[in-house]
Amino acid sequence: MQTRFSDEAKELPRAEEAERILRTCVHCGFCNATCPTYQLLGDELDGPRGRIYLIKQVLEGQPATASTQLHLDRCLSCRNCETTCPSGVDYHNLLDIGRAAVDQAVPRPAGQRALRLGLRSLAASPARFKALLALGTVFRPLLPTSLEAKLPRRSPAPAPAPAPAPGERPAVRHSRRVLMLEGCVQPGLSPNTNASAARVLDRLGISVIPCAAAGCCGALDYHLDAQAAGLERARQNIDAWWPHLENGAQAIVQTASGCGAFIKDYGHLLEHDPAYAAKARQVSERALDLVQVLEKEPLEQICAARNQRIAVHCPCTLQHGQKLGGRLEALLARLGFNLTDVPDGHLCCGSAGTYSLTQPTLARQLRDNRLNALESGQPTLIVTANIGCQTHLDGAGRTPVRHWIELVDQSLAE
Repeated sequence: MQTRFSDEAKELPRAEEAERILRTCVHCGFCNATCPTYQLLGDELDGPRGRIYLIKQVLEGQPATASTQLHLDRCLSCRNCETTCPSGVDYHNLLDIGRAAVDQAVPRPAGQRALRLGLRSLAASPARFKALLALGTVFRPLLPTSLEAKLPRRSPAPAPAPAPAPGERPAVRHSRRVLMLEGCVQPGLSPNTNASAARVLDRLGISVIPCAAAGCCGALDYHLDAQAAGLERARQNIDAWWPHLENGAQAIVQTASGCGAFIKDYGHLLEHDPAYAAKARQVSERALDLVQVLEKEPLEQICAARNQRIAVHCPCTLQHGQKLGGRLEALLARLGFNLTDVPDGHLCCGSAGTYSLTQPTLARQLRDNRLNALESGQPTLIVTANIGCQTHLDGAGRTPVRHWIELVDQSLAE
């Protein structure tokens, strides 16, 4: 694709990267075949190829409009198109560059600004988010259905056998040690996820080092018009983890694939930061999704899988962002879990970080379509690998949805 950037665009910090990405696109349109929003709306501008043209036009000097912003906002950043693209277009980085340019040129309405600021302020702080959840639970009967669905279910998915108390973690006692990102919303929405991971790792001779100084991965800020704030969170996390990595921590483990995908991008996003480039690259190299750790361990020696019909939802950030599609299913099948077939497993559920709040209508349509596919094999439980997907899918009030590590942890208790 030929490009003729405007003088103003040439001065952007990532102008060369944007031009390089644009030139790899051959406008074939294969990306539209797997784009969730294009499938729903049928509009060329709501598919990857159309959005690439919109970004190209803005960088070449054409004025950005509210319509341009809307089409870019509707993108889920699921990266399904990157998996499909035969030319290897680095779409998600181009989208980040384009969104920043458009958001600078097109001020958002006051309501949108308030929503985005509120999400950044509340969701990125575990303490504030837990307080908000507690308040929401008290006033649950008064909340609109759309907000009530974001709260954890009154009756969570039943556990198949007695388990340790939620949140209970083993002490650090093994020579093999890892760090674990605690996350920002997961401690409030699913407090047992990381505790389950710590218990399973402990049974395998791996201890989780507490690191309270590390906070939100930065993805929430970065994707809500505050890229500089997102990168600053990345730097703070690197500072918090670095002493432990120097002292022998083998990896930084994530139980939320969305956070993992962003942390694995630290090295790229901070490659021009002289103070952090080298550290960021090493952090990205040592960032591992939980499935990458456990698939190499003799987990079947301690796991007693039950014959329960389970559907696996593989988040976009796991299969398209981290290129780990099929790895979770393979691990659970190896452990003896009874997995149902899930049609169109590559498609997005509509959670996409805060997308379910900023684009609620599209998010609900995508959620219902995904649930129809997940429930087609009549599972008794759906498992996933990302807190956003878990909350979004479970909010429909249909088949219960849990993080897969809780199921493995439960099998150890048996």
